[in-house]
Amino acid sequence: MSLLESLQNFWESTGIYRLINGVDAATWQTLLMLAIVCVLVYLAIVKGFEPLLLLPIAIGMLLTNLPGGNMFHSDYFMTAGEINYGEILRHGGLIDILYIGVKTGLYPCLVFIGIGAMTDFTPLISNPKSLLIGAGAQFGVFVAFAGALISGVFTPEEAASIGIIGGADGPTAITVTKTLAPELLGAIAIAAYSYMALIPLIQPPLMRLMTTPEERKIRMTELRKVSQTEKIIFPVAVTIIVALIVPDALVLIGCLMFGNLLNVSGVTGRLSDTAQNALMNIVTIFLGISVGATAVAENFLSGKTLLIIVLGLVAFMISTFGGLLTAKIMCKLTGGKINPLIGSAGVSAVPMAARVAQKEGQKADPSNFLLMHAMGPNVAGVIGSAVAAGVLLACFA
Repeated sequence: MSLLESLQNFWESTGIYRLINGVDAATWQTLLMLAIVCVLVYLAIVKGFEPLLLLPIAIGMLLTNLPGGNMFHSDYFMTAGEINYGEILRHGGLIDILYIGVKTGLYPCLVFIGIGAMTDFTPLISNPKSLLIGAGAQFGVFVAFAGALISGVFTPEEAASIGIIGGADGPTAITVTKTLAPELLGAIAIAAYSYMALIPLIQPPLMRLMTTPEERKIRMTELRKVSQTEKIIFPVAVTIIVALIVPDALVLIGCLMFGNLLNVSGVTGRLSDTAQNALMNIVTIFLGISVGATAVAENFLSGKTLLIIVLGLVAFMISTFGGLLTAKIMCKLTGGKINPLIGSAGVSAVPMAARVAQKEGQKADPSNFLLMHAMGPNVAGVIGSAVAAGVLLACFA
């Protein structure tokens, strides 16, 4: 081979050549994806919007859309038949190998173990009525599902994946989408985590719309003390009940409750610490990069993506509305003993949604403390979103 031919081969292998000639994707598509990456990095670092996940997702998008990177090949995973994992391990890129953890459902389950170890279910155990608020906050999941289906743009499986955005739970959205509509995983995951990060902006106007100044000032009675025995029985009982009613939700609920049991048992402190810190951090990195890598320009830049973002916002707002409405009804039925603001915490974003409820309550009455009361619906929302996911998987998987 002559020197000229060698130089020609080198030039054609460069990212500049591939970008100019649209080898991997049209030039405008690649440049637009890089611009979106820059926006996500800005939101994560400068604005602090869910940086632990938004930043890895942005880097995953960057790596998969850089021309010539060849680290992720969607064709390996979007096949109609069985996935050839041997072929992926032999010839796949780095992110192909990492993505196996998403495709098999490993990462979301490990994340749920970490979430369970970090979650305090005491407010829910002390006030079981919070489960009703957590259930009411899943209303947006099924409204968005119906809306996506009625639009005629999405299949039932895709509509179910879009609806789960309303649960405000990233790992749950990933679990449903990787099974029902893997080609939409990038758009749905980015929408889910973006709306979780924007809770302090999205929820307060709805909270003020749905409640009166007098209702926002309601003081709730102190929660009763929960015994150690109750804390241990709770995760075991919830796992059994969910398994008997919605077995498809067991994979997430079982991991969530296992993590919580590690924390409350009092005899597995080292395991609980590992689940909360080392395991959670490692899996978050792998999950974020893998999910971001699915946002390939050809699939991501479409009318479907825009519609997913709109429907996801509708789902999230209606879920917030459903939680507030449920809490408002309970307020009336209990003679004003429940502050309706805690209904907004029925979505699964722990503990951000509970903190927003606390902040809004203190705007009405600076001496009112709603945080622990709001944590009840908040952790109930984690359970509720996982159960909603199980229902959708049972219907469409």
